[in-house]
Amino acid sequence: MIVEIGHYALALALALSLVQAVMPAWAARSGDAALREVAGPAALGTFACILFAFCALTYAHVTSDFSVQNVVENSHTAKPLIYKISGVWGNHEGSMLLWVLILALFGAWVATAKTSVPPVLRTNTLMVQASVTFVFVLFIITTSNPFARVAPAPLEGNDLNPLLQDFGLAIHPPLLYLGYVGFSVTFAFAVAALIEGRIDAVWARAVRPWALIAWSFLTLGIAMGSYWAYYELGWGGWWFWDPVENASLMPWIAGTALLHSIVVMEKRDALKVWTVLLAILTFSLSLVGTFIVRSGLLTSVHSFASDPSRGVFILAILALFIGGALSLFAWRAPSLRQGGLFAPISREGALVMNNLFLVAACATVFVGTLYPLLLEMLTGEKISVGPPFFNWTFIPLALPLLVIVPFGQALAWKRGDAAAAAQRLLAAFAVALVVALGAAAWAWGGPVMAPVGLGFGAYLIIGSVLEIWARARGYGHNRTRDLGTTWRRAIGLPRSAWGTALAHAGVGVVVLGIAGQGWATEGLATIRPGGQVASGPYVATLDRIGPTKGENYEETTAFLTLRNRAGDYVGTAETGKRFYPSRRMTVTESGLKTVGVSQIYASLGEVMPDGSIGMRLYYKPLVLLIWIGSLIMAAGGGLSLTDRRMRVGAPVKARAKLPPSAVPAE
Repeated sequence: MIVEIGHYALALALALSLVQAVMPAWAARSGDAALREVAGPAALGTFACILFAFCALTYAHVTSDFSVQNVVENSHTAKPLIYKISGVWGNHEGSMLLWVLILALFGAWVATAKTSVPPVLRTNTLMVQASVTFVFVLFIITTSNPFARVAPAPLEGNDLNPLLQDFGLAIHPPLLYLGYVGFSVTFAFAVAALIEGRIDAVWARAVRPWALIAWSFLTLGIAMGSYWAYYELGWGGWWFWDPVENASLMPWIAGTALLHSIVVMEKRDALKVWTVLLAILTFSLSLVGTFIVRSGLLTSVHSFASDPSRGVFILAILALFIGGALSLFAWRAPSLRQGGLFAPISREGALVMNNLFLVAACATVFVGTLYPLLLEMLTGEKISVGPPFFNWTFIPLALPLLVIVPFGQALAWKRGDAAAAAQRLLAAFAVALVVALGAAAWAWGGPVMAPVGLGFGAYLIIGSVLEIWARARGYGHNRTRDLGTTWRRAIGLPRSAWGTALAHAGVGVVVLGIAGQGWATEGLATIRPGGQVASGPYVATLDRIGPTKGENYEETTAFLTLRNRAGDYVGTAETGKRFYPSRRMTVTESGLKTVGVSQIYASLGEVMPDGSIGMRLYYKPLVLLIWIGSLIMAAGGGLSLTDRRMRVGAPVKARAKLPPSAVPAE
């Protein structure tokens, strides 16, 4: 019965989202203010209905209700509870239900944001958001019904894909969708502003918190997915330029550009047209990612669907929303006032350069990801675009961007002084040079770009610290040399300033981790118990091979003792092959030993009939900094959200008071 009620709630959400989309448009045409107010309650009702539907599907998974097709295909009675819950979104139908749940959540959130969003803008935004919700709920009901029944009900389910039975994959999709779908709000704000024909600092102030929320969650989601692929797939890498990985990276890059552009618009009332276009393109890239994953164009450990009919439906959604929004933009953009002017050498100018490099980098990923898919779809010819293409096109665009970040922060608004900015960053330049030269001397004859990367990472971190230091000390006659005064001023700086510095420092930490992979090593050997395999400064000894058993799998585990080259004990690691009988599938479980911020990574190969095994041993210096830096970046976004300016709207000019004689008589 709960399943049927959940299905009914989903259908009711479809109707409510239609009401939420139609009533504001009708109100605008008829001038009926009461109809316009329907959008808020309808948004809350839509969210409540989808939440109930999601809970109903979760209940079916937890109770192993095998009369539901979705549960049969993705669950098993022996599966641990956490994976019964994560199995709800570990498939196409359930993940789409999670998608629309988050979509409705943001719609309800906007409906309650009455103090920070002007009423007309809020209503139009809810109308656009409801249109997106309606189409995706319709997509679920017509092509991807998660409540479909099966009769007769089997006694047991097929179990969840073993690769997805992992804690990282339990939290990765919700985080990723909060980012993906969060940008639907900025998209809705942009379209709403184009409908109203008004884009100003009030709009920028209203949009910025939503962009920060989406960007922060998308950062966490990408980082979690990267770490899962690193330790679960057993390939020893942290990024593979997989099309599905790229699908999440593209909106993140565009969202980063959007955040910086919003700052210029809020501070200087400039880049209005460009900011609105970025808001449209960022969510458009999220929709493109949805199409890539669910259209059946590719097969990946990340992808869910292989039904072409679903791909056609999603392609129609892309045409409707992307084409419609860009058409509206083309119609309205010429009539929008451009806003304030600024010199090329200024903080605004640096942010524009930042945007140009980000968009160019995003374009290279877009072309490298979609070109092979489109070529195969149109001609049947298959080509491979792998890491070399992305490394040779993306990295040259990323390096100048890293230079600009601290330099732009050191410039003044409207008109800056390049020489003064360079002087303020002198310490950052010096530290970066020392780090790069020191690393090159230490690892002479090794990779060239790794020391350069360490220098860039140090430059970003020190540059972020210097930005806070410079703002706290003050400028001109307001400058102080007293440390106590400087400290008090630093504490009193806006949280958004601290958040920005923290996020930029996080980028520096990520760069350090990536640079460290230039010195990563790999050892490969076929060994028996007592045998050894070495990688970098460490040696692993195979102590024994033994069977272990989990709730729904059997595992062959290799137990390793780790020592350094001098023979000193470092620790132990366990790596194995898990066999899931219900799926008849074997997956590799890597063994990790953390040493500081570096890791020793063991991956078990095939077990030979004579008792020997293939073993890979990796040494990954500084690798944890990649994900630590990502957490710092997201924390910077979260800290910026606590700034008071994010919780209140931009000041609106008050109407001039009329003299008593001008007040009309009642």
